[in-house]
Amino acid sequence: MVEGNDVRSAKLMKAIDKLEYQLQSTEGVTSTTSPASVIKQINYQMTGRSSIPDTDAEVKAIIEGNPSIFGKLIPDNTHTVVSVGMSGSVTDDKKSEILKATQEAVKLSDFPPSYNIIVTGDPAFRIAMNTEMNSSMGPLLGLAAVFMLIVLGLVFGHVRWRWLPLPVVFLGVIFTFGAMGFLGIPLSMVSMSAFPVLIGLGIDYAIQFHNRIEEELHKEENKSKAIIRTVKHTGPAVLIALTMTALGFFSLFTSSVPMIRDFGKLLTVGIVMCYLAALFVGVVTVSLFDSISERGMLKRLKSRFKPAKANVESISPKKPKPRFIGDFLAKLTDFTIKYNVIVIGIATMLCIVGLIADESVGVQTDVQSFVPQNMPALLDLYHLKDIMGGTDELDLIIKVNDNADPNILKWIDKFSEHESRRAHIYSASSIVTLLKQYNGGTIPDSRDEIEAIYGKIPEAQKSKYLYGKNMLLLTFNIGNAQKDLKITGIQDLTNIVKQDIQWLQAPPGTSVTITGSSVVYTEVIGALTSGRIEMTYIGLFLVLGGLLIVYRDWLKALVPIIPMFMVTGWSGLVMKSLNLDYNPMTATLGALILGIGCEYSILMMERYFEEKDEGASPLAAIHKTAASIGAALIASGATVVFGFAALIASPFPLTSNFGLVTVIDILLVMVATFTVFPPLIIVLDSWRGKKRGMQATHKKAENVIGAGIQ
Repeated sequence: MVEGNDVRSAKLMKAIDKLEYQLQSTEGVTSTTSPASVIKQINYQMTGRSSIPDTDAEVKAIIEGNPSIFGKLIPDNTHTVVSVGMSGSVTDDKKSEILKATQEAVKLSDFPPSYNIIVTGDPAFRIAMNTEMNSSMGPLLGLAAVFMLIVLGLVFGHVRWRWLPLPVVFLGVIFTFGAMGFLGIPLSMVSMSAFPVLIGLGIDYAIQFHNRIEEELHKEENKSKAIIRTVKHTGPAVLIALTMTALGFFSLFTSSVPMIRDFGKLLTVGIVMCYLAALFVGVVTVSLFDSISERGMLKRLKSRFKPAKANVESISPKKPKPRFIGDFLAKLTDFTIKYNVIVIGIATMLCIVGLIADESVGVQTDVQSFVPQNMPALLDLYHLKDIMGGTDELDLIIKVNDNADPNILKWIDKFSEHESRRAHIYSASSIVTLLKQYNGGTIPDSRDEIEAIYGKIPEAQKSKYLYGKNMLLLTFNIGNAQKDLKITGIQDLTNIVKQDIQWLQAPPGTSVTITGSSVVYTEVIGALTSGRIEMTYIGLFLVLGGLLIVYRDWLKALVPIIPMFMVTGWSGLVMKSLNLDYNPMTATLGALILGIGCEYSILMMERYFEEKDEGASPLAAIHKTAASIGAALIASGATVVFGFAALIASPFPLTSNFGLVTVIDILLVMVATFTVFPPLIIVLDSWRGKKRGMQATHKKAENVIGAGIQ
């Protein structure tokens, strides 16, 4: 958009003509439209010279003599617009190149200094949005790392080298970047949000291995045995949890949106990389540090920088520290088991209410609401729309046998007039609009007359509506529909136009297809958000099936799933209560809850049955489980929460809302893990134990009776 005191000057039009000439040679640009190209066409018809007139008076005379042609190109004397058309198949990278080429061409076009040139439009805005979102993610991840260090220092203090899990998980993220390049997984608006999720999951793997090897080192004098027990017990448990997490993420592959599928791929590859880093780097590093500590090297290094205090009893590095968190979780477990019916009943009721409430949670579809409202690219776009009007469109592609058939053109005219009376359809433009302008407001009755008029219409205007001999374009201006009508409104309007096409049928041999950026974007956002429920249930059944295959035990398959299914209901209730809408990022949270939450439940369950195998009763086993790995789970959960809390500081509402909702959901996962899981597994396991005991007693009695009879 060009703005200045008076845009109807010859010098300005020559600068615009120079700009168009440069852009037409740019790869990916299919057409350019501007007042300069139209002035050249009209001047050629009048004087035989295809050039911009030399005087302002001549330029103004052409513009004022053709108000219907220049009405949209020059809405007032201080503004004009140059449209750069791109192929529909142009990639995002190519769009960025075209945008840079346009900005460079503006600098080289010698615009008069009194004019302001703004390169804007929907593609320019979306490129700027993606660029700024990517650049803002780095500082946010740095802030998340600081938060995680603080949390590890506070809640993971019962082990030595409490901050070690963080560099281990960042190593896993580096492995993930390498795998992305190798597998060709691209970064997008949605997939880049996978990295906070990976850090959260990866640090949990690192913490679990770190916590277990420290526990074994306290018990075992033999370091090799400690490592073997760690890998033997924690490795498979975490691997099973990882597999179930991957199955939860696998549901993302069912989405029809490529960026959601890439999100799923990135998460799946990333958790494998983080697991490998935790297993091979984390365990080995802790054992090496322990060896160094035993030789006293760390003590000697510390003594150089910090003098030893007198009369202070030295503490062995292997002496376990007080487990305040573990004691608290053990007491919480006792409480939930004591009131198991009440706890499970309240959790179930809230889940049902939440699932019902989730159906009425809104969906945010306006891309412009995803970014800071003071972002320069957005302000430029708003300025363009204030001057030029809303730019959203519905496009009708009309396939015909002959684009000069009078019957087809008269049908287009009649249909355009009918649809323009519809609410939210402000105008219609097509080749018929130009044809009537060049023929005194009427459509000729013969094909030859129409062809003759086509020859008079400037190519820059005509090429927008004619594609060869067999395709026409009819465009309806629907204002700022993405903001005003939202996704449902655009869908309703599209359906109305489809019904009108059936009612006011085109001539035989003609087909009409409704398309356009608004329609395509509506379909994409709809697929992103409406498929969230299906993705959640698909993930649920995949994880359930995977657990049945791994354990071949219905109890071990159901117990990790039930608490996390409850969390999906609780999450919907929270979304409704806080009046939050789903967006392309938060729409994936159902699968994320299953993926992240099942890991906590599986780790708790594995340790519970490990304690039972060593002879503990169900109550003693769950008590020991909460006291032993509970602190590690709290540490990993708190680390994830504070890591995602950093995203809340993002200036982009899309990212900050994702961070807020994820923090809430992870907290709900932790609540379910320590309040719903313990009474649930005790109730089901005790019921099954009693049933098996009754069956064994019954069978024994039958054997005794049978022996007596014999």
